[in-house]
Amino acid sequence: MQENQQTRVRKKRRKLRKGRVFFTFLLLLLVGVGVYAYTEYKAGLELAKGQEHIKEDFIGDEASSKNIDNILLLGVDSRGEAKSRTDSMILVSWNKDTNDIKMVSFMRDIYAEIPGYQSYKLNTAYYLDGVQLLKDTISNMFDVEINHYALIDFKSFESMVDILAPNGVEVNVDKDMSKNIGVKLKKGTHQLNGKELLGFARFRSDEKGDFGRVDRQQKALEALKKEVVSPGNYKNFPKLLGALQGYVQTDMTTKDELSFMTSIIKGGDLNIEKLTIPVEHGYSFANYPHAGSVIEIDRALNNKALEEFLDFEQ
Repeated sequence: MQENQQTRVRKKRRKLRKGRVFFTFLLLLLVGVGVYAYTEYKAGLELAKGQEHIKEDFIGDEASSKNIDNILLLGVDSRGEAKSRTDSMILVSWNKDTNDIKMVSFMRDIYAEIPGYQSYKLNTAYYLDGVQLLKDTISNMFDVEINHYALIDFKSFESMVDILAPNGVEVNVDKDMSKNIGVKLKKGTHQLNGKELLGFARFRSDEKGDFGRVDRQQKALEALKKEVVSPGNYKNFPKLLGALQGYVQTDMTTKDELSFMTSIIKGGDLNIEKLTIPVEHGYSFANYPHAGSVIEIDRALNNKALEEFLDFEQ
């Protein structure tokens, strides 16, 4: 009887020792992950150190739906200049309930009514008075809600891509490309680094011109989305989040950015739908002495297409 009791005590002690070993291992693992994440986050901050941003007094629209966020994503090529034009303007509409994303690209040569200024190309609004004026121009022209913005310079974009995907981003290059993009790309499927991906997204020296470039910009973002949800790149996220603080100018908080990234990861191979404004048969070309070659749009047709596209209930 006593011997059986001693045996039970010994087994209980062994279980306790195993439990302590397991929890000690788990604690050490969590500490190690925490230290790694913090170190990489600081490394990302250091990489982006010295990036100067002009403070934008941005006032976004109050969200009319608690589950939808519309973020105006802007790409600029400053080349060291104090003022520049937006080379890419994409409205990212994120349904936080379903984790679906819709992307609307606005052609930069759209002839736009810029509040307080003479009508000009859409991308000139940012040059004249920053993000707020561009936001107001798009909102007024297309009757669309814009809650937040995120702006990145092209050199910063290159660095961000290389942090996220050190082995490159898989892209199907539809033709040989080299003119005015700073790199040489061959037709076929390749792993592109940051500079090459930017060149792919900016190429317009073919029969499709700016329409082809907008299409490639959307393809580049979709390829980046695949890298974001790839488990092999999860280890790069702390450094990426740190670099975001310096490379990306936005009114979103770090918490908002982290929430957005986390939702994309959790969503796995999330669905992205794409639209380009102007839509087919919704524009014509014109030329003005003060603005040069522009795209004049059918406002009613394009606004209807945009409204229907952004309706997640369909």
